[in-house]
Formats: sequence, structure tokens, C-alpha cells
Amino acid sequence: MDSISVVVPVYNEEGNIAKLHQEIKNVCEANGYKYEIIFINDGSSDGTDAVCRTLTPLKLITMRKNFGQTAAMDAGIKAAKYDYIVTMDGDGQNDPADIPNMLGYLKDNNLDVVSGWRKHRKDTFMKKFVSRGANFLRYLLVHDGIHDSGCSLKVYRRECFNGLTLYGEQHRFIPAILKIKGFTVGEVVVNHRPRTSGYTKYNWKRTIKGFVDMISVWFWNKFATRPLHLLGGIGFIFELLGFACGIWSIVLFAMGRKMSNNIFPPLLTIFFVIIGLLMIIFGLMSEILIKTYYGVHVDTPYSIKKIENIDEKK
Repeated sequence: MDSISVVVPVYNEEGNIAKLHQEIKNVCEANGYKYEIIFINDGSSDGTDAVCRTLTPLKLITMRKNFGQTAAMDAGIKAAKYDYIVTMDGDGQNDPADIPNMLGYLKDNNLDVVSGWRKHRKDTFMKKFVSRGANFLRYLLVHDGIHDSGCSLKVYRRECFNGLTLYGEQHRFIPAILKIKGFTVGEVVVNHRPRTSGYTKYNWKRTIKGFVDMISVWFWNKFATRPLHLLGGIGFIFELLGFACGIWSIVLFAMGRKMSNNIFPPLLTIFFVIIGLLMIIFGLMSEILIKTYYGVHVDTPYSIKKIENIDEKK
């Protein structure tokens, strides 16, 4: 018997959560799952809390204020107790009927994560346009191998979140973060339904925050254990530019040009040399901070799938 924890952050979704809860419950019972449904009330100001208290079975987590979807999702994931964790939106656009297919695909292909792909989205033109632009940037920077990282409907093995804490708008990039750690990621086309109640919580601010977090994931993927390669490399380029400007200054001086009339090359030389040295110093300091981070934090830049003792007699 499969055991699943369904984690659903909700914010001002009083018109959607009762139906969604019933759909999740029906799917879990029809498939014989041992299950728990976790709703995280992320500081709702409508009747969401009152509706949640009429639903059974339900584990309700109430946030002190609206901390955002990522924080709510992280709280729900940490409270989950079963082998598989399913995350989804509370607006009713994700279809719980997709859960069995996604869980089956994960198990059949021995994956750690299966992400939903809203191939035929039921959103406004502008929301789809922004999402496709974000997906293109994500493809260039992150390379997580999936089409629709923004889809909240995902199935994870519980061990994916050992030692992992989500920040900012990182819920969109969980597959990328896990892939960096060596977990295997797959994707399944899922049903996407139009919103029937309430209003979307996505706006331009969340788009900007998501892009900034994408840069963070990119940096963590490329340079988390070697920041000196990035900062030191940039510093080296500035040093080369400073050297070239220095040669330029010397040539002008040798040609008898008055430096008072050609102050620009020496100033550039000083500027580039100082910036280059600062970047290299920042790189060295970052190396020290990274080593300190991995020395005292529960997180690691890798993930061990299993440890085996091979019998030498075989």
C-alpha cells in the first residue's frame, strides 16, 4: 500500500478548498492509499480558515501571516510523514486525478521526482506569456530538463527533502535544486483546469522574485562549491584589462604625450586593477564562507543514494 502526504498551500481560497479536499480524498480512497491531506493556511483574510475546519481528515497548518507560497509549502513538507509527498496549488486548477498516474510513473521509472506539465493551460494570455518567458530563461540558466517547472503539482520521494529548506520563490525550482543534488527528475502531462473561484495571486512582483531566485539556483548549480572560479575568473579578466590599459599608458608616455592631457588610460588602469583584486578577494572570502557553511549546516553539495558493503568473498 502506497502512503502519500498531499501538501496544499492555500491563501484566500475559501471558494475552492472544500471541493479540492473532497477530490483529493476520493482519489486517495479509490486507489487504496494510506494518506494525509495537509492544508497550510498562509495568512488568509477571507473565510479559508473556517472552511478548513469543516474538512476531515485534514492536517491544518496555520501561518502567523502571509509568508508566501514557498514558505507555506516548506512548512507543509516538513510536517509530512508518509513515503511520497504530493504538492499542488489550492486554487483547484491542478487535478488530483493525475496523482495516481504521476506516482505510478515515478515508481515504474525509479525516479525521485515527477513534475506535472500543464501542456494545455487554462490561463489568461498574459499569464501564459510571462510563464513561457520564465520557462525560456529557466531553460537557459538552470537546465532541469522539464517543460513546466512552475506547475505546483509534483510527486516526490520523502528523502528528497532531507536537509533541504526552501526560500524566496524557490518552490518553482525544486526539481532543479534536487537535480543538482543528484536526484532523478521526470515529467508527466497533467490536466489543467480553469479557475472557478477567487483570483490569481501571481503578479509582476512574484515574477521578479522568481527571476532573482532563478539566478540564485543557477549560481548554486555552477559555483556553490567553487565561487572562486566565477569571481576569481571575473577578477582575472579585469586584471588583464588593467594590464592592457597600463601598456596603453606606457606607449602614450613613450610617444611623448603629456599625461595631463591623456589621464583616461591611467585612470582605467587603476580602476581595472583595483576591481580585479577586489573580485579575487571576494572569491577567496566566498570560498571560506562556503567551506564554513558546509561544515556547520545540515545541507551538503551531494546526496548519497545508498551505501553498500560488497562481500569480498563473492
